[in-house]
Amino acid sequence: MLYILAAIPAAFLLYVLFLGVCCLFIDPQKEYDKDSPFYRFLLDSATAAAIKLLRIRVHVSGAENIPKDAKVLFVSNHRSNFDPIITWYALKKWKLAFVSKPSNFKIPFFGRIIRKCCFLPIDRKNPKKAIVTINKAAKLLKEQEVSVGIYPEGTRSKTCVLLPMHNGVFKVAQKAEAPIVVLSITGTEKISGRTPFRPTDVYLDVLEVFPGENIKNMKTEMIGVLVRHLMAGNIEKRDAAWQKDM
Repeated sequence: MLYILAAIPAAFLLYVLFLGVCCLFIDPQKEYDKDSPFYRFLLDSATAAAIKLLRIRVHVSGAENIPKDAKVLFVSNHRSNFDPIITWYALKKWKLAFVSKPSNFKIPFFGRIIRKCCFLPIDRKNPKKAIVTINKAAKLLKEQEVSVGIYPEGTRSKTCVLLPMHNGVFKVAQKAEAPIVVLSITGTEKISGRTPFRPTDVYLDVLEVFPGENIKNMKTEMIGVLVRHLMAGNIEKRDAAWQKDM
């Protein structure tokens, strides 16, 4: 028994060392345009281990409606720093690459690995630079290299109230002539207050799939209205169910 107990931290340290060595081969300033199967495997396996360790129970509904033979633009509400982690774990078949804030790319190990998986940093304070990132994301999607994940609210809602939509993000799908998959995520805001003593139930719901041909000529403002309406309705339902169960 003592040998087993000693082996667990030793295995963990070896794994961390392995990740560190792998990260030495990644340029921390480069934006990669090819998804690496090896680093994608590292990302998925590390995420799966973390979710199990943190006792997060992920419930997914509606995934059967997502196109299986095409990459898509995933849009969702944003409540917690766990949101993208849960989403790429639950929808790993679609190889998500998130458009994310630059500070996430400075996280040890993790920041370099997501670069090799085509994640893109976006400067939300500089509209010109943000447009460049939107175009890069559209190119990745059009070339079917990865699916793209983005939060139309632009930032995390610390109060869990749905923020206004930044409608320009929908141009990623329009430029790529790709479907938009509307998601809502609830429960992630409770993880930090419950783990590791209590499990946390997280709900990721696929609300609607807008085919590329249906949205390519729509005004982004109208897409934003539809997306917000779908998210708001489902979030209200999930939050009400949580309050009832308490």
